[in-house]
Amino acid sequence: MATNFLAHEKIWFDKFKYDDAERKFYEQMNGPVAGCSRQSSGPGASSGPSGDHSELVTRIASLEVENQSLQGVVRDLQQAICKLEARLSVLEKSSPAHRATAPQTQHVSPMRQVEPPTKKAATAAEDDEDDDIDLFGSDEEDDKEAVRLREERLRQYAEKKAKKPALVAKSSILLDVKPWDDETDMSQLEACVRSVQLDGLTWGGSKLVPVGYGIRKLQIQCVVEDDKVGTDLLEEEITKFEEHVQSVDIAAFNKI
Repeated sequence: MATNFLAHEKIWFDKFKYDDAERKFYEQMNGPVAGCSRQSSGPGASSGPSGDHSELVTRIASLEVENQSLQGVVRDLQQAICKLEARLSVLEKSSPAHRATAPQTQHVSPMRQVEPPTKKAATAAEDDEDDDIDLFGSDEEDDKEAVRLREERLRQYAEKKAKKPALVAKSSILLDVKPWDDETDMSQLEACVRSVQLDGLTWGGSKLVPVGYGIRKLQIQCVVEDDKVGTDLLEEEITKFEEHVQSVDIAAFNKI
């Protein structure tokens, strides 16, 4: 009766066979590593707490070793700093500048009170204030002296500049003086031209240049000051000699 009842129930009696077949399939697919890892995961689960404890102990031991090494480094640094401070104090004491400028400290006991400043110290402070006032007054005198010297130098410079001759603008002019005909006395014509005397006019060399048909013209050089003598004035003065001079032309004009 019981056997017939179990036969009608849907119970998977051979499930382990399918599990073994599935495990073998995945072992063939993934290789022996999966099998080893699977086997190691089984017994390792039972030794989990003991493994964690041993790892923790190892880490604590390594931290203690590192802490000891760091403490040794700190001690070495402290010793080096102490040596440097001692050496620095020795150098400061041995230097002459430190001896001269070292402030004198007054050790006051806890029961001893600092004495108030005496009248002598107050007198010295007043003298210092008086000296400051005198120094300020001497600065004003120095400023006045500097102003006076500057004005004197400016005056001397102005006088020197006034005595220095100013630059005069001059020009070199080459004139062509033409006579009426070939019978004109050219020596007399040149004498007439040179007789023109003006302030700022200086006559130079001259020569006779043939023009044609036996007629020659007088070519004469002169230097004039631009502010005093102009070309129009010069031509007007020369053309006054109408008996000898027909015309006056400017052949060349150059600034000097």
